[in-house]
Amino acid sequence: MRRDEIAAGPADVERRDEVERRDEIAAGLADVERRIAEACRAAGRDRGEVTLIAVTKTRPAEDVRILADLGVRDVGENRDQEAAPKAHELAALPLTWHFVGQLQTNKARSVAGYADVVHSVDRLRLAAALSKEAGRLGREIGCLVQVSLDDDPGRGGALPADVPALADEIAALGHVWLGGVMAVAPLGEDPGKAFARLREVAQAVQENHPRATMISAGMSDDLTEAVAHGATHVRIGTALLGRRKPFVR
Repeated sequence: MRRDEIAAGPADVERRDEVERRDEIAAGLADVERRIAEACRAAGRDRGEVTLIAVTKTRPAEDVRILADLGVRDVGENRDQEAAPKAHELAALPLTWHFVGQLQTNKARSVAGYADVVHSVDRLRLAAALSKEAGRLGREIGCLVQVSLDDDPGRGGALPADVPALADEIAALGHVWLGGVMAVAPLGEDPGKAFARLREVAQAVQENHPRATMISAGMSDDLTEAVAHGATHVRIGTALLGRRKPFVR
């Protein structure tokens, strides 16, 4: 501990750390907002067409409180064992919770308790489990069909050719609503080309489900390309909150 920290006292040091963290997050948010606005201008789109989802995995609840105080309303998590207690602790805040990670069917009950939108639905069994648990809880949960753009089963997602049929099946379930599609750009590929394919899949889904307009695409390194190809929701973590720390259970 530095001499000035000893002189200030633990409470003063903690308060100063809180102020510094708020300043860091505010600066990150301002930069991300600038990038989204520039991407929208370049694509000839209105800024209001793109929703920022702050991905807060491995970050403490206090970071989410700061984001909420700065006006962020959409929060993304990808691990249920971290997301569930965080969402419970912050239940009083006016937030929309997005589950954006791969999801096992046996976690549907827990996730249905707090998630407003699940971005990673890639099979009917999972959608049906979410529907059942949402009904049990008296909730309505949004489902996005995760699209595989690289045929890598380890990253999850339905094959593009299978997405329209899966979308039809999800739309027929109770207690869930079909929101649209989601994808992650393949590693080592031009993200613009990948997101162009995703947009084609989204349009195919919208032929039967015109209200399923959500396209969840783009992260810290490729949000510009995602916005250029129609993304309505971008999932930003590192650029907003800095490099992540390992999650400790």
